Amino acid sequence: MSAEKRNLILAFESSCDETSVAVVEDGHIILSNIVATQVNSHKRFGGVVPEVASRHHIEQITSCVQDAMTEADVSYDDLDAVAVTYGPGLVGALLVGVSAAKAIAFAHELPLIPVNHMAGHIFAARYESEINYPSMSLLVSGGHTELVYMPEEGQFEIIGETRDDAAGEAYDKVGRVLGMTYPSGKEIDELAHTGKDTFNFPRAMIKDDNYDFSFSGLKSAFINTVHHADQLGETLDRADLATSFQQSVVDVLAEKTLRACHEYDIKQLILAGGVAANKGLRVRLEADMEKMPTVEFVKAPIKLCGDNAAMIGAAGYVEFLKGQRAGLDLNADPSLEFDWIA
Repeated sequence: MSAEKRNLILAFESSCDETSVAVVEDGHIILSNIVATQVNSHKRFGGVVPEVASRHHIEQITSCVQDAMTEADVSYDDLDAVAVTYGPGLVGALLVGVSAAKAIAFAHELPLIPVNHMAGHIFAARYESEINYPSMSLLVSGGHTELVYMPEEGQFEIIGETRDDAAGEAYDKVGRVLGMTYPSGKEIDELAHTGKDTFNFPRAMIKDDNYDFSFSGLKSAFINTVHHADQLGETLDRADLATSFQQSVVDVLAEKTLRACHEYDIKQLILAGGVAANKGLRVRLEADMEKMPTVEFVKAPIKLCGDNAAMIGAAGYVEFLKGQRAGLDLNADPSLEFDWIA
């Protein structure tokens, strides 16, 4: 009896400042996941510069493909499809990955699978556990903070989102005020575990009858507190500042997520996105979800919370099985939303 054929997908991710190529088997086995980061190039600017990011992607994409194929020990003849992030993200950066994926798909006559970057973050959870529907996802990344309800596979309904700064953006801006280098989320998280919540920063919209978020007011309150102290010649405790800031973010995220889990009949809560690696947020949600034993709490693996192609391979596999295909006219869509899936 012959062994069942495995499905291999070559996946591309280049939406921001990570050039990544992966080979994924059956949507949940990583054969390779090459990530070329650009963090050091953007540190001196305090954030991602789109033109710099695009140039780095061009320089790195070919070697990332070669390394991914070599590490996975596969040939192009072994592949079943090519998946690629086509949005949302920086348009120039996206175009590099889309162009490379289209070239390989064309040259080797492989199906081309278009993938929403945010869906990729959610499906990173497939490397921890099968996703059981209906499910809810708290998607917290550098540019997005969303609560996404998924009644069944391939269906996404945003029930809440940020109205201004995303949580990740607030972390980076606060980190700048604290004199930290970009990206500062991890450093703030570590510092926050050494201080106390003494500043009682605002928890915007926490009691509002919706699932939307707002972190602009928190960011402003933090900056004003530090600047006011500077003007008076006072020195504020950095650890207490970090703790107070993070506690405000975590309180709002956890409160609204828990409410959504109670209101919607779901089997799983998925935590995904770059900020999903935050220890404070993970610990809080773990404690909260213990009070809801009927809902499984699934966290994307920490090493896959940031941008990477393995998550695109996982999402691409789902679309591959559904028959989702793109033509060679596929273009980057920097403002892509979840309504691309019906």
